[in-house]
Amino acid sequence: MASPGKKAYPLRIDPALWDELQRLAARDLRSVNAQIEFLLREGLARRGIRQPEARNANGDEDSEGGSA
Repeated sequence: MASPGKKAYPLRIDPALWDELQRLAARDLRSVNAQIEFLLREGLARRGIRQPEARNANGDEDSEGGSA
């Protein structure tokens, strides 16, 4: 179930890619979902697309991720 304020989106992904994401997420102490979101934000930042700061369920700025 999606967190409040977050858009749920079903994603079909290659099993080998999923395995790599799981390994990367475990190494970075994140869930796979959080890792995918982190990688998407990182990819957008590399393209010069600035995203607003992530907010947690309380409406406060999320400390994870810092400035990407």
